[in-house]
Amino acid sequence: MSKFRDSLSANKFTVTAEIGPPKGTDIKEMLEKFEIIKNKVAALNVTDNQSSVMRLSSLGTCIIIRQHGGETIFQMTCRDRNRIALQADLLAAHCLGIRDVLILTGDHVALGDHPDAKPVFDLDSVQLLQTVASLNAGKDLAGNTLNAPTDIFPGAAVTPEADPIEPQMIKFEKKVEAGAKFFQTQAIYDIGKFEAFYKRASSFNVPILAGIVLLKSPSMAAHLNKNVPGISVPDEIIHEMDSVEKQDRPQKSIEIAARIIHQCKNVSEGVHIMALGWEKYIPAILDQAEL
Repeated sequence: MSKFRDSLSANKFTVTAEIGPPKGTDIKEMLEKFEIIKNKVAALNVTDNQSSVMRLSSLGTCIIIRQHGGETIFQMTCRDRNRIALQADLLAAHCLGIRDVLILTGDHVALGDHPDAKPVFDLDSVQLLQTVASLNAGKDLAGNTLNAPTDIFPGAAVTPEADPIEPQMIKFEKKVEAGAKFFQTQAIYDIGKFEAFYKRASSFNVPILAGIVLLKSPSMAAHLNKNVPGISVPDEIIHEMDSVEKQDRPQKSIEIAARIIHQCKNVSEGVHIMALGWEKYIPAILDQAEL
């Protein structure tokens, strides 16, 4: 069993962080970030061509991080591979010792750096969760028997601040029924909205890790509010970021993230930190949050 799965099973407040593979073959900077946070989190969530931008593969990056002593959560999107390739990669992940997987539908290719690419979406996230359940039971999607089953621990994503919330709750329940064993959320900033979501979602008895995205500037907050559905940065947080000089924004971002994490301690099973290049601040955030 992985360190991540052990932590959730023991009902510990579990912390994960996100790490993005490089666009190219130079992994030095990525490994430098990894070294800063590897002992601070239960696992590193490795993105899969995030925002439809072509990068080093998630599976390959998971292997590299594990070779350097890290624990990983393999992100897998449905955008780029059909059901044959998705199942093949899940089998490979199992054989390589990578058992924790975050299942996502994925952003459309029109948003990325290869807009002329052909999107696949043979399966969606619910169907891929069902695929994992089938492989764990020793069958592929065509009903063929595997010579040995997988032991994949699948998770999924949810947007707790969506408005209206009802469609998210419907899909949340479908993902639980399809076999999701944990959830990582989209970024949260309004703890009241998150508490309302958690009150409903906790009845399903599936661990939920609250998503923490580090704010870098007031303009970033405004961009999130305008362009990212399901994220709502309250005015008071924007004013808080705007109240400090540019050179002091990292410290203010640390304070805000630590405060939100502190607020999440009684309304989640953990947090998932998305530092967006500011991984060096994660230790300070966790110290301020008393973790």
